[in-house]
Amino acid sequence: MKTEGTGGDPDVEAKELLWLEQTRRGDQAAFSRLVEAYQRPVFNLAYRMLGNASEAEEAAQETFVRMYTKLHTFQSDRKLASWVLSIASHYCIDRLRRRRITWLSLDDDPIAAVLSSHQPSPEESALRREACAEVQDCIAALEPGYRAPLILRYWQGLSYEEIAEVMGISVSAVKSRLHRARSQIAGRVQAHPAWVANTLALR
Repeated sequence: MKTEGTGGDPDVEAKELLWLEQTRRGDQAAFSRLVEAYQRPVFNLAYRMLGNASEAEEAAQETFVRMYTKLHTFQSDRKLASWVLSIASHYCIDRLRRRRITWLSLDDDPIAAVLSSHQPSPEESALRREACAEVQDCIAALEPGYRAPLILRYWQGLSYEEIAEVMGISVSAVKSRLHRARSQIAGRVQAHPAWVANTLALR
């Protein structure tokens, strides 16, 4: 699968690797281009993990600071996108473990966009908003270690292998965590099981 914001284009990836090498040699303009390329996917990941725009902005800034200080650790056999997102996800997981989890408000809900394949009637809209609220509550109740692969899979569009690389775990562990996360969500769903099932492929 293609990672959100990076496109998965070999030419783009080659260009980004060039910018990374130039940054290692002290080219600040090259690093600025890297930040610009990954600012959106990093912010989106942090926002969906943390549920707060200001915290997501802070997390994105911290991600790029850590990225800059860890440039020497990047290995060319890894995907740059996976490496950057791993820095962001680990920071967000650590942050979530240090505070009470907060989730997104209904007024800025990415799940609604997934559910909206056509112009709904007022009644359908009300039902969908209730379903979205229930999904959000379920995801917010997940431990960070289960929430992260769920978001990386369904919102960042990563493959099992890419999630494993980002989180530093095995593919089988990724599948196990996703299965347990989906099972926990399915077990909590009451009012709108069909909507939630369609959203997270629970069926």
